[in-house]
Amino acid sequence: MRSRVRSTLAVVTATLALVVSGCAGWGGGPGGGGPNSINVLMVNNPQMVDLQQLTAKHFTKDTGITVNFTVLPENDVRDKISQEFSSQAGQYDVATLSNFEIPIYAKSKWIAPLDRYVAADPMFDQADILGPMTTSLTAQDGKLYGEPFYGESSFLMYRKDVLAAKGIGMPAKPTWPQVADIAAKVDHAEPGMAGICLRGQPGWGQLFAPLTTVVNTFGGTWFTKDWQPQVNGAAFKKATQFYVDLVRSHGETGAPQAGYTECLNDLIQGNTAMWYDATSAAGSLEAANSPVHGKIGYAPAPVVETASSGWLYAWSWSIQHASAKKDNAWRFISWASSKKYEELVGSELGWSRVPAGKRASTYQNAAYLQQASAFAEPTRSAIESADPRNPGVQPRPALGIQFVDIPEFPDLGTQVSQGISSAIAGQTTVDAALDRGQQLADDVAERYRSREGR
Repeated sequence: MRSRVRSTLAVVTATLALVVSGCAGWGGGPGGGGPNSINVLMVNNPQMVDLQQLTAKHFTKDTGITVNFTVLPENDVRDKISQEFSSQAGQYDVATLSNFEIPIYAKSKWIAPLDRYVAADPMFDQADILGPMTTSLTAQDGKLYGEPFYGESSFLMYRKDVLAAKGIGMPAKPTWPQVADIAAKVDHAEPGMAGICLRGQPGWGQLFAPLTTVVNTFGGTWFTKDWQPQVNGAAFKKATQFYVDLVRSHGETGAPQAGYTECLNDLIQGNTAMWYDATSAAGSLEAANSPVHGKIGYAPAPVVETASSGWLYAWSWSIQHASAKKDNAWRFISWASSKKYEELVGSELGWSRVPAGKRASTYQNAAYLQQASAFAEPTRSAIESADPRNPGVQPRPALGIQFVDIPEFPDLGTQVSQGISSAIAGQTTVDAALDRGQQLADDVAERYRSREGR
């Protein structure tokens, strides 16, 4: 799986009791231990599998620290991490968490702050980590609780040749109305080609990953700063109606079931002229065997009322608060997220496999840029433009761009997305879907208003 928020993510808090999946990890359970070993629980994404293959030969050889990996599919690893870290048994020292979970886990004191390790490790060069990544991994107490392994934002991908054949130029900073106009003009430009692909598959991290960024830039928000829900507010409704109309008029076939993978395949196979989604998709589009290699242009996430609108996501490392091996755990994190590790991957596995999207220096590396020249600068710019504390036109009660960083959001977002997906299918209206969403959001908001005495 590529780094992105998905509808199937299981997110938990101290108030939720979750059951660990029975799916076995590639690395088995934690190893025998010992003072010079650590146990790492991580997702089985390709970049992590590369890391697993390189660790013994390099990190263990250099440090003497053995790393026992437990590697699980995304849904399973999230369930297992939640159980292990909420129990604070100390069985695992390090785990992969996203910038959604890290502030929540930090508040629950399940993970340890990293500031003192960063301060004592100048070679790690925290200043080189892209600013929005550091911000998104910092909790409300001002302490840092995670280090990114790789990250992403979102941008608009489009077929340069298709637009050129129609005499259309992509604006340097497109607006959503301009994108809708272009989608209408290139719809059916080639047999079976849609004007644009946008996720319609239900899920807080499927449909609502892109749609929440559209809501933000149209001036909407899930909640005001004082926890007043705005799901059926004018701006939220206008953004959602725009999105639904665009997909229904010029979007992909089977849009209510289309997620990241389906849209990626549509663009690669020539079934769509444009796609707004994760920056991490560019590596697949520009692969040597891709039919659209060299044909794709990359523009910033479209806007309306905001200066930028791209999302922010990172798979990151955190240390369990109860770990008895925090020093060794940091040494592993410092290596895995280092400039040195990126160079190791580039030299041994190829620069296209570098876990990018986290360091400014990556985008100054000539060898990396030679492989990623088409999308490197648009990706860096998208990430650096992302502001998880101020993603819209009004103050927010919680961190997050494409999500609201509260434990209840996955369930809330998924339920509301089901109504929006039905609207895309023509089975209900946007108004009806958002009115129901407003009721659900108010139930969530009431808990926070009560806690804060509002």
